[in-house]
Amino acid sequence: MPELPEVETIRRDLVPLLRGRTVTRVRIHEGGERLAVTHSPREMEAELAGRRVEEIGRHGKYLLLRLDDGRTWVVHLRMTGSLVHTSAEAPAHRFERARIDLDDGTSLRFNDLRKFGTWHLVEDEHDAMPLSGPDALSSDFSPRWLQARLKDRVAPVKALLLDQRIAAGVGNIYADEALWIAKVHPATAAGRLGPAKVKRLHAAVLQTLEESLGDRGSSFSDYRDGLGAEGLHHVRVHVFRREGQACERCGTIIEKTRVAGRGTHFCPRCQRPS
Repeated sequence: MPELPEVETIRRDLVPLLRGRTVTRVRIHEGGERLAVTHSPREMEAELAGRRVEEIGRHGKYLLLRLDDGRTWVVHLRMTGSLVHTSAEAPAHRFERARIDLDDGTSLRFNDLRKFGTWHLVEDEHDAMPLSGPDALSSDFSPRWLQARLKDRVAPVKALLLDQRIAAGVGNIYADEALWIAKVHPATAAGRLGPAKVKRLHAAVLQTLEESLGDRGSSFSDYRDGLGAEGLHHVRVHVFRREGQACERCGTIIEKTRVAGRGTHFCPRCQRPS
């Protein structure tokens, strides 16, 4: 699933290409109808046509295309979605679910193998993401905020890192990576982490997100940036999907387990249980 670094990379790619552009036509293809959430597919096409993109923002894993009529087109890529800018003449991708034509003769293609991606068209962007907490790269996501959310909790710390109400944008890849950097076992009861460890974990979250941003995201499977290219960070991860390989820090073999129902990668020596 595209997480914060991947979605932010797409946003940065699209800003100079979409800002000030007018949507001339939208087509949600047969089989992609579930993409439209707040409107029927045909209504969504009609509502977006003729609208100018004023700005492109992001919150967590959501892209926020702010339109000239004051509404926001909220795009969530979910597990396998991508939003790629291309020429109008480019052939359709195998898993293209929608096409957005622009007034400069280019187009956006929404490709999605699993068909879980969503579009909301709303007056208030928060209506499309009501359970979302502070963006993990914002000042609102602070060590103090994280400490307050982990205090007295018996749930595994990894489960809470995946909770979008606590750190919007962090998913399975970067939760595993941050816990390795911070030397915290993913199954540790969150409330057992003292202030020093929470501060270290907070810094680790920021570090792994920024490192991936520098590599334009991780392309373990379907992720493509706003221009259709793969990210590079998947070749530089520390533990994610590296089970059976040596930990780069201590040489111990990385293991995989399940925490909070998710495949979880960790070093049994660097990340000893508390």
